Amino acid sequence: MKCRHCASPVTLPLADLGTAPPSNAYLREPALHAPERWYPLRVLVCENCWLVQTEDFAAADALFDADYAYFSSFSSSWLAHAQAYVEDMVQRLSLGAHSQVVEVAANDGYLLQYVAGRGIPCLGVEPTASTAAAARARGIDVVEQFFGVALARTLVADGRAADLTVANNVLAHVPDINDFVAGFAVLLKPQGVATFEFPHLLQLVQQCQFDTLYHEHFSYLSLTAVQRIFAANGLTVTDVQELPTHGGSLRVFAQRSDASAQVHDRVAQLLARETAAGVSSAAFYGGLQEQALRIKRELLAFLLDCHARGLKVGAYGAAAKGNTLLNFAGVRADLLPYVVDRNPAKQGQFLPGSRIPVVDEAHLRAHRPDRVLVLPWNLREEVTAQLDYVGGWGGQFAVAVPRLEVFG
Repeated sequence: MKCRHCASPVTLPLADLGTAPPSNAYLREPALHAPERWYPLRVLVCENCWLVQTEDFAAADALFDADYAYFSSFSSSWLAHAQAYVEDMVQRLSLGAHSQVVEVAANDGYLLQYVAGRGIPCLGVEPTASTAAAARARGIDVVEQFFGVALARTLVADGRAADLTVANNVLAHVPDINDFVAGFAVLLKPQGVATFEFPHLLQLVQQCQFDTLYHEHFSYLSLTAVQRIFAANGLTVTDVQELPTHGGSLRVFAQRSDASAQVHDRVAQLLARETAAGVSSAAFYGGLQEQALRIKRELLAFLLDCHARGLKVGAYGAAAKGNTLLNFAGVRADLLPYVVDRNPAKQGQFLPGSRIPVVDEAHLRAHRPDRVLVLPWNLREEVTAQLDYVGGWGGQFAVAVPRLEVFG
């Protein structure tokens, strides 16, 4: 395997999670009578540029198809995050009716609705038909294509050069990271600003977040790797913020390399912290596999113990990270009979691999489980607040990552 950024041979392992279907490939009932396509799920580290990456088996157009079922707007905390971001950027960059904002991976319009609401011209780039349609229903103009240099040139020619580009939780999802990043250098106006948010590799390793490894994530990113990739593709990292989202994320600010931009001290400070933690050394990556196995064993022991004691168990959140966890642990509907999700696009379907049915919240109230396993642990507080009535029948919550914990 060659590194998708620098083309160096890649051999250092981070984790081998066996095989799994794509984590967002939910199944409708007729598909239960047919085979699924499973791919090896191995993640390796480039020891030249320190980009962590999946071994390629599935093409992006097979992962992000017309039935893609992740809709950002079903998380109230994520909507609040997006609204706060827009307010911050409007003040920071003095955005107004004269400006142009372009969001790449605009999903269902969860963020651009707040831009449009302020009268700021905006455009979404979103290749998945299901979410693009939802964004258009909100009145957002959407280009339904994958982003890269070619599309960026087309947008600039159409008068869509950007004062601000937004790319939340998409940098990790692109197979050709060089073409993707270079597209922003083309799309930005001379003094335009790009922001990128992505889960921080440092947190992934240190907090045992192995369930965020799945095929749709082609890359796992440190600032060390991102700064190098950006510099090679016409962008300069000018600032960085650490965020609590997704178990610990970075928001990286960048501008064209030919822009007159000052670099904030936070960039050098975080790079130094990553170096001190060992991000640029093979030893840093050596312990995640055993941690994943520990979490797998703890989850199975918990579910088996509940079964032996006659406790009813359900799960909440048909999230991609949950599918990684359940398939790696080999959990099926005999131990976990259903998972509740607020997204109607997932309800009535079945989780990929485990084939556990996805139901609505009314099922949870009717079933009254003794334990509710929260699969999207990063939304733990939001979910437990939403389901606070579970305690009324003596139910408790559980999470498996970074360690098995029962609470509430």
